[in-house]
Amino acid sequence: MKNRLTGILLLFIALNSFAQSAKEDYEAIAETVNYYLVGGTNNDFATLSKAFHEDAAMTYLNANGYQQVNAIEFFKKGMKPGPPQDRKTRIVSIDATGHAALAKLEIEYDTFYFHDYMQLLKIDGEWKIISKTFYKQDK
Repeated sequence: MKNRLTGILLLFIALNSFAQSAKEDYEAIAETVNYYLVGGTNNDFATLSKAFHEDAAMTYLNANGYQQVNAIEFFKKGMKPGPPQDRKTRIVSIDATGHAALAKLEIEYDTFYFHDYMQLLKIDGEWKIISKTFYKQDK
C-alpha cells in the first residue's frame, strides 16, 4: 500500500511538473510571436527582430511563384518608421512538443487578412521563429 501511494504521489509530481513546463513554454512562445505582432504593428524593427532567429526563412507565393527570403532582411528593408498600422492581430493557436512549436497568427486590415504560420524552435532555452509562411486573403 505504501509503495502504491508513493508511486501515485510521484506520478502526480511528474504530471504537475510537465504541465508547469508546458504552460511556461506556451507563454514564452506567445511572447516571441507577440514581438513580431507588436513590432509589425508599431513599425518597430528592433522589437520585431527579437522574434526571429538570424537565419529564419520567409516563404510565400506571389506572381513570380515560390519565393524564399531571409525574414529579418526582408523586414529590415521594407519596414519604415512611422505611426502604428491600423490592424488587428491575434494568436489563433500554438502547438508545441518538446523544443518544436507551430503558431498560427491572424493579422486583419480593412480589406484583407494575413494568415501567418510560424515554426519555432527552443534554441539555448529561448524560443525563436525559424520559418514564416503566410497567405494573404482578401475580404
